[in-house]
Amino acid sequence: MTGPGLFELEAVVVGQPERSRWRRYMGPALAVTTVEGTLLAQVTHPDGTHSLLAKASGECIVRIERRSRFGQFGAVRFHFTDSADLEVGTAVARGVMKTLRLTLQTEQGRQLLLTRRGHLSVEWLLTETDPRQRPAPEILGRVTVSSVDALLGLQRYVVETDPRLDASERRTVVASVVCLHLLRRPPGGSAAPG
Repeated sequence: MTGPGLFELEAVVVGQPERSRWRRYMGPALAVTTVEGTLLAQVTHPDGTHSLLAKASGECIVRIERRSRFGQFGAVRFHFTDSADLEVGTAVARGVMKTLRLTLQTEQGRQLLLTRRGHLSVEWLLTETDPRQRPAPEILGRVTVSSVDALLGLQRYVVETDPRLDASERRTVVASVVCLHLLRRPPGGSAAPG
């Protein structure tokens, strides 16, 4: 691929690849593409606690490790590491409805919030402070989810980020969308979104 890299783009799509309804699907769990559909990366789940965001060639971009205490009742922490095994960000989900808010920390230590507008909303806002505060904080991005195939329940997340975010901050946001999907649709879990 020529042109800007994955984390230089202001908008990408993270989604479950389309598949046959009649055959067992053996491909990646998620695909990261441009808005136009050009494949940039794929996500696989080698085991129950790790996910790998990698180029189509298999080269690691970000490794995501899931940690949780107290099962479904405790906070879920995701740690992002690069190919050199250095931590490049985190995401934490707390509370009973873990998909309502993810607290992100970028490689430089900047804290961001990915907050769902409401329980039934299909949109999450990226801000530095609680978006329900007054005056409302500046919106640095948004994630919008939709179903691609109603029968199979395939999910598609459009990730839009502010041009002022740098590549390392976008890496944290894209990795956190993978985490959001893992919370909504655990590997091997139910097809119903959370």
